[in-house]
Amino acid sequence: MVSVSSGLEVIAVAVPDRGRSNSPSSRTPTHSPRLGPSRLSSSRRSHSSSSSFWYRRKRAKVLLALMALLASFFVVNWIMLLRLQHQHDGPHPIPKPTLRSSLSLPLQGKWNKTGHKNKSQKGNYVRMLALAAHALAENKREPKDLWQEPLVPASAWRPCANQRNWEPNERNNGYILVTANGGINQQRVAVCNAVVVARLLNSTLVIPKFMYSSVWRDVSQFSDIYQEEHFINYLTPDIRIARELPKKLQSLDLEAIGSVVSDVDMGKEAKPSFYLKHILPIILKNQVVHLVGFGNRLAFDPIPFELQRLRCRCNFHALQFVPRIQETGALLLKRLRENAGHVGPLDHYLVGPFAESIKEKSGNNSKKASKYLALHLRFEIDMVAHSLCEFGGGEAERKELEAYREIHFPALALLKKTTKLPSPSELRSEGLCPLTPEEAILMLAALGFNRKTHIFVAGSNLYGGHSRLVALTSLYPKLVTKENLLSPAELKPFANYSSQLAALDFIGCTASDAFAMTDSGSQLSSLVSGYRIYYGGGRMPTIRPNKRRLASIFMKNSTIEWRVFEQRMRKAVRQTKHVQTRPKARSVYRYPRCKECMCRTD
Repeated sequence: MVSVSSGLEVIAVAVPDRGRSNSPSSRTPTHSPRLGPSRLSSSRRSHSSSSSFWYRRKRAKVLLALMALLASFFVVNWIMLLRLQHQHDGPHPIPKPTLRSSLSLPLQGKWNKTGHKNKSQKGNYVRMLALAAHALAENKREPKDLWQEPLVPASAWRPCANQRNWEPNERNNGYILVTANGGINQQRVAVCNAVVVARLLNSTLVIPKFMYSSVWRDVSQFSDIYQEEHFINYLTPDIRIARELPKKLQSLDLEAIGSVVSDVDMGKEAKPSFYLKHILPIILKNQVVHLVGFGNRLAFDPIPFELQRLRCRCNFHALQFVPRIQETGALLLKRLRENAGHVGPLDHYLVGPFAESIKEKSGNNSKKASKYLALHLRFEIDMVAHSLCEFGGGEAERKELEAYREIHFPALALLKKTTKLPSPSELRSEGLCPLTPEEAILMLAALGFNRKTHIFVAGSNLYGGHSRLVALTSLYPKLVTKENLLSPAELKPFANYSSQLAALDFIGCTASDAFAMTDSGSQLSSLVSGYRIYYGGGRMPTIRPNKRRLASIFMKNSTIEWRVFEQRMRKAVRQTKHVQTRPKARSVYRYPRCKECMCRTD
């Protein structure tokens, strides 16, 4: 007999003895007293085994169901990630699905073969974009202060740069010619700085000229963008303005007589004393001076009170867009608000008499005006190349941007070759790299803008081409540019005039219900922000991210959870959302809350 134990019971099992015969009698069970308890134990074992087997089957089914659910979750996520990556990539066949970030897309979306083989860079945000998509799908209620700024302290300031406390200049020491460099926004700053210099030196300002740039490739001049007549008339009580030099001075070789002063000769943000010491003697001697490449060549402090106020008066009052730009700008605003007939608080300052055309409703007259957020993506190739940062494109991107610098920024290209500069990762950690479109859209999602938000993107000529907008439109389908809202026929008058197209972006951004900048150093963002402060009455919020704080958050993009990312992003942006008076030596165009430009109501 051999005993087999099960649990706490012992079952005796009879095993035939090899020495016995296999006769029928020998195989007959023996009625031993031990057989009774053995059978009872066997019955209990059978019942226990049956229950245990049923439980194990049930548990296995539950585990299989959970595994199937988890597998389906990963499959759905994988499909969503592929859609985020490959949507709108064009009709070209894709040899193999990958989760490569759209940050790897180059100008015009055409990397060479080498670029395609590069591994994903630090700028890979596929994971974060997928998390953002899930968060937006929950359709949570937006934070209460998302479309607001602190009203009470912000509304305590009102515009007053139009007030004058001086008499027109009686003397005329000579003439000042100005050739402004940069794009439309740098040129705007240059014009107003030139106005102040003309008053400082008691000289006549000739209508400024705009320098042709190999970057902007725009031949537009002052009268193509701004109303010349209004500019002259409005500033007549302040300075003398002429449309051209007197004929006797036109024939002079200004360079030969020493009347040409370039931006190299002038320090950045030079003090008034520089102009009185170095520029005024040239005017007194030759009757004329030509400031070439003039831009931010006048300091913001120290400047006499009335001269600073003149600066604000020029920017906020004297410069008005020509009717052609105003009319198209009004049409842009009307379509941004979905033809609801709503006129915004800044429309009259931006588009003049054409604001009345915005009131004309189309279709359903009861339709409510749509709020819209304007986002300025300063991610054109000139900014990308000049930043010396890297954006996930590997060797192909580095070669392309280096070639661009050789042509458009030769001094920077030479400096990069001859001097040890901070690495791209160091620049990024210091917040010196422009936010990518992917980073900008992740910021908006984390702040709480819901999926149905109407977003107007300015600066849509992005590095990487139209495909860079993939991540944006995947998360926010109601995202538009001026090219979406205006027909080719309506845009045709502005074709090949980047400054005039930028004027339309300026109008769309400035009139928005909320404005988000991605680069605080951008001149457009600075001018838009200042304009909204000056005329907004405390009701025109602007999102000004601190890129250094954001960089520390984005560097954890491969591990950070969405809830943590959301909390940190909101805290970082909230710290910049306060009413701030102009810091010393900072731009009055960006920070007009100062006694020279605005007056307190309390």
